[in-house]
Amino acid sequence: MPLPSAAARAYEDRVLMWARDAAGAHLVARDVPYGADAMQRLNVFAAPNTRRDAPVVVFFHGGGWTNGYKEYVSFMAPHVIEAGCVLVAPGYRLAPGAPLPAAVDDCASVLAAVPGLLAEVMGRRVGDTRRIVLAGHSAGAHLAAMLALRPEVLVAAGANPALIAGCFPLSGIFDLHHPDPAAGSLEARVYDMVLGPETDDARMSPLCWAHGSRIPMVLTWGEHDSLRVAHSNRRLASVLTAQGSPCRAFIEPGADHFDTHTRLDDPGHVWYRRLAMLANDGVLPDA
Repeated sequence: MPLPSAAARAYEDRVLMWARDAAGAHLVARDVPYGADAMQRLNVFAAPNTRRDAPVVVFFHGGGWTNGYKEYVSFMAPHVIEAGCVLVAPGYRLAPGAPLPAAVDDCASVLAAVPGLLAEVMGRRVGDTRRIVLAGHSAGAHLAAMLALRPEVLVAAGANPALIAGCFPLSGIFDLHHPDPAAGSLEARVYDMVLGPETDDARMSPLCWAHGSRIPMVLTWGEHDSLRVAHSNRRLASVLTAQGSPCRAFIEPGADHFDTHTRLDDPGHVWYRRLAMLANDGVLPDA
């Protein structure tokens, strides 16, 4: 499926170049299957001295649910590891060949498989997965939020919702509804390519599942992100905060939709400090 814009193509070229440059660094397992489909594979990154109870960050790649590769995430590996965590980077089935909810189901299957897969590929170095942090960029942020806010989907897949320690979505779209999308627009792609016949925009919108959530949520979006992204982040933060759910919202100054991810090439980025606080200490960051 062709990428929808020049900016998306430039982003893909950049993060895949970084993935090639970082090939093999901290990679302990490549293309580990969690299902029968060729897209149902994941990569695992960890330090040689990873402690047994290290938190696990599962980061879902973006690409508008129609594009993308797990390798989009590879450049983050050394920085996630420096934060004291293991990084799992999954692929998942893509629309239009596999429309939603296929990607949601795949990501839930990843969480069901992670404890056993880590014990298998890393031996005794990680055999006690107690804390999983969900994260992702763009469409991957949407998927991470869906799993955080719908524990029944995890249970149906055989995963344990009690292991979810937090959710860190970057530039996610949390409300898929649009009253009148223009032909050929990104919003129209959701209806034309992404949503399957057995679901709709409400059921696939994390905002519609926020009631009662107690999963700590740390939302980040760019100052120059799309209005749709900014509005849905603000609305989700408002709903979660109003009901007393643990939530923090941060705007990345000067960043557009793709910068919020590519800026994580900086090991000193504040996002990693926030991640370490919640993943290791259970502390919701205030700044």
